[in-house]
Amino acid sequence: MNDEMEMRETTVDGSQTRRWVVEAGECAALVVQRVARLGIDEAVAPYRRVRMSPAGSFVLACVKGQGRVLLEGKWQRVKAGMVCLAPPRVPNAFYAEGKEPWVFAWVRYEEPVFLSPMVGAASPVLPVAEGRALVRVMEGFREEWEGQRDAAMVHHWLELMQGMVRRWSRPWWRGEPRVAALWAAVQEDLKRDWTLEELAHRCHCSAEHLRRLCMKELGRSPMQHLTSLRMDLARRLLATTEDKLEVIAGEVGYANAAVFCRVFKRWVGVVPGEWRGGGSRE
Repeated sequence: MNDEMEMRETTVDGSQTRRWVVEAGECAALVVQRVARLGIDEAVAPYRRVRMSPAGSFVLACVKGQGRVLLEGKWQRVKAGMVCLAPPRVPNAFYAEGKEPWVFAWVRYEEPVFLSPMVGAASPVLPVAEGRALVRVMEGFREEWEGQRDAAMVHHWLELMQGMVRRWSRPWWRGEPRVAALWAAVQEDLKRDWTLEELAHRCHCSAEHLRRLCMKELGRSPMQHLTSLRMDLARRLLATTEDKLEVIAGEVGYANAAVFCRVFKRWVGVVPGEWRGGGSRE
């Protein structure tokens, strides 16, 4: 659809959408958890959100209906029971589709560039998780918030939510020593001209087996995950240094600035210079 290509900051609800939202300004416990806002949406087309440079991680857990989510430059269809994760400072978008309401719980974090985000480059895009669990926790928090609003109970509901999100966002290979060793080596040497064959060799498995593992657990192919790690480092260098694009390109494994800029635009949605100049916002 043409609208998918119109990447600009957008907020559209539509007359039939229903939203419940709590902002950090209303709830001090959210500030402690670095949560900017959270809520439950019953979204009906033309509902859409486009965030070009969000200041924090985003988590969405679907309980009913379906919608489409732009993650890492690729549109994903998110259905009942699914969870999706998006890191900070990367464009993401959310579109409701169909006549049935798309019902989902969501959390938007507030994470300065110098802090480790809840969702990072090593986090899965679509974790193997049950999204209804987060919705149940969010509904418990909502009942307490709209009722007695006991500070201890609010804290406990938010801690339970945070525990779920941490579990979903952690690298899945912690229980897989060979895979953990592979990606640790890659992250330490992103300048290297890695190939799929070399990645598989380092992991002592076939290229196809590594591809299946990564697609199942991360929602990315091995080479796409390599790009994710490179783009994460590139964004940090753009935000924290005055290095020229040619220098940053070399640091993240690209032959020259032109190639780096093409990949960055495809992955992030804007060219590096525009991203560096635009800063981050919700």
